Amino acid sequence: MYRVFESLDALVTVVEEARGVPMTSNCVVPRGEVLELLDDVREAIPAELDDAQDVLDRRDELVDEAAQEAEHTRSTAESEAEELKANARAEADRMIAAARQEAEQTVAQARHEAERALAEGRRQYQELTDRAHADAERLVAEGEAEQARLVSQTEVVRAAHAESARIVDGAEAEAARLRQECDSYVDTKLAEFEDTLSRALRTVSRGRSQLWSGGSAPVGVNGRSGTGMDLID
Repeated sequence: MYRVFESLDALVTVVEEARGVPMTSNCVVPRGEVLELLDDVREAIPAELDDAQDVLDRRDELVDEAAQEAEHTRSTAESEAEELKANARAEADRMIAAARQEAEQTVAQARHEAERALAEGRRQYQELTDRAHADAERLVAEGEAEQARLVSQTEVVRAAHAESARIVDGAEAEAARLRQECDSYVDTKLAEFEDTLSRALRTVSRGRSQLWSGGSAPVGVNGRSGTGMDLID
């Protein structure tokens, strides 16, 4: 580019120093020198100017191509976005179905465990009750037999009555103790069942929290957030 400006400056100098034509604003310039300077300018102009002119000539064509490319890119992006949304919806539906199935299985298992524990408690309670009744009847029978054996002697009879009363009281106390043990056992089984249900509820609550941790959960039964299904209040 420096040669271009240098040749242009020399060309201006030639024109300024040229001999003027009388009575006009024209001048006489040396043709050979001027043409030589113009050739220098032509040779010094970078090829990038030609490329730039080609770009200017193809401006409208390039703008149309860019617009078409932008439209294609936008359409492609919209298609990909719709596909991603559809995949996300399908995955969300799958996760909800899996969580609902797991919750139902957990509740069913908890109910089965509770029924089994209650049945076992009733069976053992009945066994303890039957054993207590049998022990009480045996002790009463022994007391009555002992009383009958000693009935002929006054002093012995009184002692027999006292011993019989003691045996009966002991039998009743043993029966009461057995009933208390049975009640305690049933209460323990019910507490284990309550703990099993609590763990099941925590598992369901944790699954629901993980399911909706990425967004707002819809409102479920009784105004609480959930998957549309309140398993246990």
